[in-house]
Amino acid sequence: MIGLKRLRLGLLLTCLALSASASGFDPSKVIPATGTFEYAFTPGDDVAGLIVRTIDAARSQVLVQAFSFTHRDIADALIRAHRRGLDVQIIADLEQTDAIDSAAMQSLVDAGLPVFTDADHSAAHNKVIVIDQGAKQPALITGSFNFTFAAQNRNAENVLVLRGNPDLTRAFFENWQRHRGHALTLVRSQSR
Repeated sequence: MIGLKRLRLGLLLTCLALSASASGFDPSKVIPATGTFEYAFTPGDDVAGLIVRTIDAARSQVLVQAFSFTHRDIADALIRAHRRGLDVQIIADLEQTDAIDSAAMQSLVDAGLPVFTDADHSAAHNKVIVIDQGAKQPALITGSFNFTFAAQNRNAENVLVLRGNPDLTRAFFENWQRHRGHALTLVRSQSR
């Protein structure tokens, strides 16, 4: 009898736990898969090259969220997009930006790109690039890959490039906007 009561109690607790996690589920955040998915891994794949090619194909806008940013080729692609007249903006983690004296980050500031820092969180750990949000064929870059030399050459990382899913791109764009709302403009001196 005691064993049966414990079993019932265990089942009841399990059901409560499952219903609690199910109640936290937001079906409005489920988006159908559309478009194409391109992936790459380090070591082995040229993840930075994939990111650069995707930025170079942008037509109107490139919005970046970066935890750490030191990869010069990615910075150069953002500068090229800016010089082509695209809206290019970067939000980076404040502590990482302050801790790492990055020539890549400085080159973005020197080229006149709007660079912001997000200090409202213990880590602004997003690694996201939203490209051409609002277009028929937007692109979204995300994954574990920090935009750094180490991510390409020393770490085990991944990246996804999702093209042609306007709803998913819009969700990441709206998240970018929320963080931009509290981010501060980065200003560095030429001598740094």
